[in-house]
Amino acid sequence: IDTPGAYPGVLAEQTAQGTAIAVNLKEMAKLDVPVISIISGEGCSGGALGLAVANKVMILEYAYYTVISPEGCASILWRDATMAKEASNALKITGEDLLKFNIVDEIVKESQGGAHKNPEETANYLKEAILKSIKEFKGMSPKKLKEQRYNRFRNLGVFLQ
Repeated sequence: IDTPGAYPGVLAEQTAQGTAIAVNLKEMAKLDVPVISIISGEGCSGGALGLAVANKVMILEYAYYTVISPEGCASILWRDATMAKEASNALKITGEDLLKFNIVDEIVKESQGGAHKNPEETANYLKEAILKSIKEFKGMSPKKLKEQRYNRFRNLGVFLQ
């Protein structure tokens, strides 16, 4: 998953973008095989959620996952996109935050300086994580896989007090 998210304009409404995301959510929830989603860059809005109906969601160490981009959030809250850093901190979008809130299941290490510095090394870290995850789901019936996926989403996040 690497998307700035769903387009928020009139054209999106006219072309049924929301419907397409909803259909994708429904269809992915019905799959009989294990689904492993990996957030590899920016995972924003419904565009990312539509791809994260998974038995396991992993995130690369320097990626982020959020309901709205930091710039979009800052534009709404402060009417100033330059406040994106403050919005980012408030949104809690890093892998560490997301793991703590049970939004993602695992953080995958990247090569020093980011995946783009050494793609092969990061690919090896991803390969290890994916193979480990496949073993976790091996032998689960389609019914159990769907139940696990459903329960993962029913229990997504935590309540703050």
